[in-house]
Amino acid sequence: MKFIESVFDKLRHHPKRIVFPEGSEPRVLAAASEFVHLGLGVAVLLGKKDEIEAAAEKARISLKKIHVIEPEFAEDLPLFIKRVASLARYKGIAETDARKIVVNPNYFGALMLQNGQVDGLVGGATSNSGSILRPLFQLIKPLPGIKSISSCQVLQVPNTDYGEKGVFTFADCGVIPNPSVEQLATIALESARLFRQLTGSIPRVAMLSYSTKGSAQTQDTEKIVAATAMAKQLIYEKHQTAEIDGELQVDTAIVKEIAELKAPGSPVAGQANVLVFPDLNSGNIAVKLVHRIAGGEAYGQVLLGLDKPAADLSRGASVHEIVGVAAIVSLQAIEYRRLYPDQGAGRFDIAAAGAV
Repeated sequence: MKFIESVFDKLRHHPKRIVFPEGSEPRVLAAASEFVHLGLGVAVLLGKKDEIEAAAEKARISLKKIHVIEPEFAEDLPLFIKRVASLARYKGIAETDARKIVVNPNYFGALMLQNGQVDGLVGGATSNSGSILRPLFQLIKPLPGIKSISSCQVLQVPNTDYGEKGVFTFADCGVIPNPSVEQLATIALESARLFRQLTGSIPRVAMLSYSTKGSAQTQDTEKIVAATAMAKQLIYEKHQTAEIDGELQVDTAIVKEIAELKAPGSPVAGQANVLVFPDLNSGNIAVKLVHRIAGGEAYGQVLLGLDKPAADLSRGASVHEIVGVAAIVSLQAIEYRRLYPDQGAGRFDIAAAGAV
């Protein structure tokens, strides 16, 4: 069974509500339809209703059991306008200006997520990262104890035994350009937590560098050593199940024969399934190379550290990848409900939403 099919199977027992802000994008329409068809939950599309219906008709996609909300005419528009106007960054904003912000589907979707009307948000198929991340970072608070929001990609690479039968988590590939020691440690912790939830396997986290165990000593490698030590301490304090080691070169991290030469006795080297990159350049380049050259399926960017699950899609994401990301975000919602039960389920009135 493919990794993502196992995610689908888990989700069918606990279907969730996912909002897609780019409702008229054909790939998003097809993904929303597939999400519902597979029994994974409720799909909510945002945008102009006539444009969504026209795009669906052109693509021959049924909107049956898919819910369409046009922000300009939504029942919750006045509530959301007041909520935006109450934010410190928008103090004193005119109601007309607040309305312009709220009717933007990315902001409206983030407000639905904040208000508990949906369980997760998946956007970015046609928008740059800033357009998706800005509303989320402004409106959704971090998880308890988390100071920095980051992201990860979940990949399944065919025809390889590396990782967890070809399954990896790569982090951070989409948010923090040059993470600090503390940020790297948090990225390791949160990406390991997600990997454990998705696969049920023990996360083996490699803190990557161009050096293995002191083969080079520079400020860059010392930063990875310090981040590794901090990550191990965090894992211990939070009673989280994971193995972490670093600094490790990527071949040492995933190839057993090289690991035996360069890092004998390491609990991670040669069997890493979570790869933490030293910066955004290396992480983003690596995930796109693996995706395209190795033919891997890439699901992300899944955001880490927000107290409501969300993802920022690659603009090149396929329909299958969008469905997979939505399913991963939905599983995050299940875990969040277990860990943080006081968040509440929120309400979602299908009739008021304008079901098609």
